[in-house]
Order: sequence, then C-alpha cells, then structure tokens
Amino acid sequence: MLIFAAMISINNLSYYIGGRALYENASMFVRPDDKIGLIGLNGRGKSTLLKLINGELTPDAGTISKSKNCTIGFLNQDQLSYQSSDSILTLAMGAFRKVVDMERQIEQLIHELENEYNEDKVNRLAQLQEKYDQAGGYALQSKAEEVLEGIGFSTHDLHRPLNEFSGGWRMRAMLARLLLERPSLLMLDEPTNHLDLPSIEWVENYLKNYEGAVIIVSHDRRFLDNITNKTVEVTRQQLITYEGNYSFYLEEKALREEIQQNAYENQQAKIRQAERFIERFRAKASKARQVKSKEKALERMERIEEVVNDVAEIRFRFQFNQQPGKTIVTLKNISKSYGSLSILHNTSAEIMRGDKIALIGANGRGKSTLLRILAGNETFDGQRIPGYNVITGFYAQHQIESLNLENEMLEELKQAGTGKTEQQLRNVLGCFLFSDEDHFKKIKVLSGGEKSRVALAKTLISEANFLLLDEPTNHLDFISENILIQALQQYEGTFVVVSHNRHFISQVANKIWYIEDHQIKEYPGTYEEYDYWLKNRKINEASSKTPEMVQPKSVKQTKRSATSVNLKHELSQTEARIEQLEKEKAALEDEMMKPEVYADFERLSTIQQRYNAAEEELKQLLVKWDNLISASM
Repeated sequence: MLIFAAMISINNLSYYIGGRALYENASMFVRPDDKIGLIGLNGRGKSTLLKLINGELTPDAGTISKSKNCTIGFLNQDQLSYQSSDSILTLAMGAFRKVVDMERQIEQLIHELENEYNEDKVNRLAQLQEKYDQAGGYALQSKAEEVLEGIGFSTHDLHRPLNEFSGGWRMRAMLARLLLERPSLLMLDEPTNHLDLPSIEWVENYLKNYEGAVIIVSHDRRFLDNITNKTVEVTRQQLITYEGNYSFYLEEKALREEIQQNAYENQQAKIRQAERFIERFRAKASKARQVKSKEKALERMERIEEVVNDVAEIRFRFQFNQQPGKTIVTLKNISKSYGSLSILHNTSAEIMRGDKIALIGANGRGKSTLLRILAGNETFDGQRIPGYNVITGFYAQHQIESLNLENEMLEELKQAGTGKTEQQLRNVLGCFLFSDEDHFKKIKVLSGGEKSRVALAKTLISEANFLLLDEPTNHLDFISENILIQALQQYEGTFVVVSHNRHFISQVANKIWYIEDHQIKEYPGTYEEYDYWLKNRKINEASSKTPEMVQPKSVKQTKRSATSVNLKHELSQTEARIEQLEKEKAALEDEMMKPEVYADFERLSTIQQRYNAAEEELKQLLVKWDNLISASM
C-alpha cells in the first residue's frame, strides 16, 4: 500500500468569531490524490476553513502547514462580483500567464525583425519558439475554448467582455480559469450553484480525472458521490474524516453513531448502578471503602457523549382547502421570443392534477421563462388556460428579495395570509430548523440560506394547490434540502420545479419536462428512468450517424408501408405494458410501506425482488418505446 505525504496538514486548529468557536483543536490532512467533499450544516465554518487554508484568515491557535510545491486555486462566492472588460477567452487564457507572455515576446520580436534584421534577435526568437512549442503554446487557446464551452459558454460568448455577464456566468469564467491553471490543490466553494445539468456533468468528468487534489464544498449529493474519495464533516468544532464518498459517509456515520449510542447507553446504565450503590451505602461504615472507590471511578470516567441526530423529520402536513379540477393548466400554441432570440415556438403542453414535474436542461433554454408563463407572469403569443379552482404559489429568488427585512420571522409568515394560528406557524418554522429563539429574529439579520428557508416556508403554507418552484435548493444545506424533499413528497397538490440538483429531482418528480428545438418535451417517468433513456438515446443517435446504404426510393417506400402496421401494433402493446408496469410498481410500493410487511424480512425481500424486476423491465420498455416512436416518424 502506497503512503502519500500530506500536501496540507491542519493540526489542533482553533478559530473564533466573536467569542464563538468555529473550530477547537481540529485536525485533518490533504494528500496529493485526495478528492475531498467538505460537508456540514450552514454556519459551521466550511467556507471559513477554505479561507484559512488559502491564507486569507489566520488561525487563533494551531497550525496549517503546506508542502513546498503546493499551489492553491480557490473559487469562492466572493468572485460573483468580479468585474473586467477583458473577454471571457482572454480571462481564461490568463491561466497560462508565462506562456502568453512568451507569445507576446515572440510577436514583438517578429515585428522588430520585419523592420530590421538582427542575428541575436533571430536566435532569441528561435529559442522562444522552441520553448513555446514545448509548453504546448499552440494548443492553449483550443484548451481554453474546450473548457469554456464545456461549462456552458457558446462559441460566440468567448469574445464578449466579462462585464456583460451576470454574476453566475462570471463565476463560471473564473472556474474555467482555475481548471486551466491546474493548481496542485483546487478548492471549490459551491461550484454547482451556477451550473446547469450539462455543465455539472462536464465538470464532474473533468474533476474525476484531475491530477491534483480537490476540496469541494457542495450540497449536491450526486456531484459529491461522483467525484470524491474522502468526506470531511465539520461538526461540533471538529473535522471528522470518512474514507469514502458521500454515500459511504452516510453509511459509516450511521454505523459509528449506532456503536457510540450503544456505548453511551451501556455507560449510563453503569453510572446509574454506581450512583444507586453510593446513595444506598453512603452512611454504612462497612461499605465506606467501596463507596469511595466508586465515587473516584465516576470522577475518572471519560464520559461518552449521547448521539445528537442532525437528521430532521418534518412533522407538519402542508395542506390546502380547495381541490382543483382534473386539469391544472393548458398551454396552446405558445411562442416566446426576446428580440431575435426564440425561446418557445408554437408549442403546447398540459399539466394534470397530481403531476410532480421537474423542468430540467441547459441554461438559456427558457426554463424560468416557461415557469413564469405557467404562473401567468410573462407575456407570450398563444393561449394559457388555467384550470378550475387552481391556486398558484410561486417560489423564485426574487421571493427572497421581496421579504420585508424589518419583519420578524414569525410576522413574515403571518403575512402569508393563511389564517394559521401562531403555534401552527411556529411548528412550520421548527420544521425548517428554526429554534424558538429564532422566531423573533428580523429578516435582515438572517443569512442567505436562512432567508431561503423562510421564503420556502412562506410558499408552502400559502395553501396553494399548484406550486411553481425555481431552483428551491440553492443555498440549502443537506438537512434543509431533506426537509423540502419530505414536504414535497407529502404534498398532495401539483407542482413544477426547475432544478439542477439530480438527487432532489430523483426524490420528488414523477415526470420530466425539457425544452428541445423550442418545444416543450415530456418524459413520462422518474429522473432515473429519464437519465437511462437519455443515455440510450445518445448511443442510438451516435450509431445512426453511420451512412445508410443507398437504396432506390421505391424500395424504401415499400419497406415503410409493409412495416407501418406492425410498428403501430407493437407500439400499442409496449405502451399498454408500460402502463401496467407503472401500476404494478405503485402497488408494490404501497405494499412495502405496510408495517406488517416491513416487519417481515422474507416477505419484504420477495416484494422488493418483484419491484426490482418490474423496474428493470420498465427501463428496457421505455428505451424500446423511444426506438419505436423514432421508427414510426
């Protein structure tokens, strides 16, 4: 087994903010091959730790040692405000400062030699060109373009000034530059907050193959799972290391806590037994020595802490009084453009009661625009027909900005106008991890994540039976995200959610919407099924690019007419089987949730096997369905 020297060693670190300890004698190390997920509740000090490692902050005690050749690249949220008139490509090329300087020197020498020949300059030019070639200078621009386009910039964007882009896009440009610099330690603070799904997947693949060490602060579980090989949890002023990704951390932590809780309970039983003995025989002279011995043993005992469970379970049902009709909203022949930029063109869609839709895809395709059209807050060509008794609740980032900063938290919820009692509203705030003392805090003193939770709570208690949620998991830690998942899973209404968080989508959606060729497309299944279907579609598209054998037109037409009836029949059978399997899965899910089944391991295992078989057959049929649709068009 190879042993790697630590690139970063943190020993007995202590750091305080206003007398409150963020870290107290905390330690960890970073090896050259580590891909670390740094996790913990908001406000525990994850971003602070990155700034301490980067040297922006100084520890109050302890040491942070770095190896001699360690270089650090740090992407943090402060860079959202970075401004420059340089183009995106120029900014990214700044990662190759030495090589770019060499290129400028070469251009300068060529210019000088055009005006006056000089032997020394010719030799210098030859040496510089050789060094430039060895440094890969001729391929650097294409590398920069590949990275920039990988994280979502179009070819046209590359020559636009950075100042023309929003904060999120500026953050992408800074990320591209860091990736191109290839420091020995790359530190990324919430890199997925401003990336769409295709860009997230591209960055994942890039970081998995990154030759240096990586520390990532993220609340995207799947992103962490796909990249990291180590997890460090910031908890109770300590840094606790787990040798695996986030899923490994969850299993290992549960095991550790089970062992700790058992040890705690055993120790408490021994303590109670000793205390009863001391109390009973304290006055007996014959037992004085034994009493004294047990008292000393209790004093010397190293107490085991009781496990404090960070996982919150929601204990409030979000209900509404008015049941809507079967159809929630119908869109007919919708078109939407911004100047010459077409977003939607003559497209139609329908949302039915009970739909839980995730609207996904690359940025710039019109997801937020479509959400506003569904809400009736956007102008467009075509028809939007609302259903009967539909009450809409809309959550987006501007909802956070619309909170009254001078209101106390409880007062802000009262203004939602739901008629709920103060105790009910307190219960809601408790569900979103606010303590009783927090309820009277003014909105203006809350962090971004806390404001997000208040705005979400306000949306969810609005008694809307149709929710529209735009990136609701941004700025939420894992526990807050889990609360939102639970709330939406138990929510009996209909919703459409725009999100790039794959774990979140997989937990709440039963349909997937995406915008392709300016049309609203629907996949009738879960995100896992959609992802499986999409990967197979890409494989089929790649294989279909093989040139088709040239045939006479009449032969092709004959084949089509001979097979069209069979195709329609097979398609009809496939659709019927898909519908049957979806019903079977739902019934098996209900069966597994019954207490008598859950308690019977053999019966539960049998049902689980049937469920897995149905799920696998369904995945295969959905791929077949897509192929049949393509063949029949």
